[in-house]
Amino acid sequence: MADTPAPQGIESYGYQQELRRSLTFTDLLVYGLVFMVPIAPFGIFGGVFQGSGGMVALAYALGMVAMMFTALSYAQMSRAFPMAGSVYTYAGRGIGAPVGFLSGWMILLDYVLVPGLLYLIAGVAMNSLVSSVPVWLWVVGFVLLNTAVNYLGIETTARVNKAVLVGELVVLALFVVVGVVALANGKGRGFDFTPLYDGHTFSWSLAFGAVSIAVLSFLGFDGISTLSEENRDSTKAIGRSMVAALLLAGTLFIVQTWVASLLVTDPDALIRDGDPGGTAFYDAARTAAGGWLATLTAAATAVAWGFANSLVAQAATSRLLFAMARDRQLPSFLAKVHPTRRVPVNATLLTAGVSLVLGLYMTSRDDGITLLSTLVNFGALTTFLVLHVAVVVHYLVRNRSRDYWRHLIAPVIGFAVLAYVVVNANIAAQRLGFVWLLVGAVVLTGLVVTGRTPRLSVVENPTVENPAVENPATAAGPAVPEEQQ
Repeated sequence: MADTPAPQGIESYGYQQELRRSLTFTDLLVYGLVFMVPIAPFGIFGGVFQGSGGMVALAYALGMVAMMFTALSYAQMSRAFPMAGSVYTYAGRGIGAPVGFLSGWMILLDYVLVPGLLYLIAGVAMNSLVSSVPVWLWVVGFVLLNTAVNYLGIETTARVNKAVLVGELVVLALFVVVGVVALANGKGRGFDFTPLYDGHTFSWSLAFGAVSIAVLSFLGFDGISTLSEENRDSTKAIGRSMVAALLLAGTLFIVQTWVASLLVTDPDALIRDGDPGGTAFYDAARTAAGGWLATLTAAATAVAWGFANSLVAQAATSRLLFAMARDRQLPSFLAKVHPTRRVPVNATLLTAGVSLVLGLYMTSRDDGITLLSTLVNFGALTTFLVLHVAVVVHYLVRNRSRDYWRHLIAPVIGFAVLAYVVVNANIAAQRLGFVWLLVGAVVLTGLVVTGRTPRLSVVENPTVENPAVENPATAAGPAVPEEQQ
């Protein structure tokens, strides 16, 4: 008698393969890089400079290390449960369905709010370049453009990602080269190691407090996990692309902020007064080469945040809503997949609507960018804490794994570093974040009372030895008909 076949793809969990498996490792890597934005420090450089006492490169180096441990935990859970939903799926299946619901609820602070934040930042940046067009109109334009691209399908999104990434890297390379030449010619403060370590201002609380700001630039690598059901390569591709994206982005962040820090002509004033206008990086570019480089970096920031980053953020958010709705923990209409585009169409449109309303409302607030960014960070970091716990519970406790490095030591280190960052985070973010968690607990109670206690389908605990099919594209069920390609 033939052996019983191993579990195949998401079918073994009681789901149908509805999304199109078309993304390669390169697509996933590009997606993660675009989501993190290689030039992300352009927009928040001044805040990180002030928060770190001028040690911006150190803040980004520590942030990369902290996120690397989180990426390793994501890699483990994405192999065990190769489905859309990110931490919602991993916590729900690794620990328990109610924990998964609360984790999904908390990460909604990141996924649902971040597109609105990105549109707002881009609108402000574009308004500074073309003041005749109001911020709110820029927000509307970016929302409509991104929604149209995401509606056309994940392949279109992937192609746009590659084109935009090339543009960002060209601008970044130009800034670094011009900046280094300017420093060599005596502009700025010359070469030194103070952006990495300054004995006059260093303290661990200061450094990790700055990490809580800098980590905003790294958020997005986790969005790769939401594309698990559209990955056509081995399940290992998800984790590998996360680690590779973090390493590449982190290196770029450190290099560009080091150069920019040395071009700050009055670091004491920036530390003392901060950067209320958000122009510190552009001022550094102006020191290096004049107004043309300042304008170029500002325009690149607007396009990167308002189009490229928000495009992939909208895609990731729609996949999270799709996964939760499929499990009856959000309204079922969000689980609808377009018959030919193979995208979660209603979730995509809802994400666009929320982003539009949120972005327009926040344009009327002076603290809109600050409020949204602190909430996004808090939502992401708290759910990352749960992710590390899920790795230990699923692999070490349930499955008796003896791989102590990947399933105990690395998650514990990642948890400890992030816990320290959360403790040193903005107090307002902590308060609002816990209020959101309380609301989630109330919603969960309502689900239980109404007989919709969170439960997950079929296989709750696949073995560690065979967590999922290695090449999901070969086990995705019936092929998509040719006319739907």
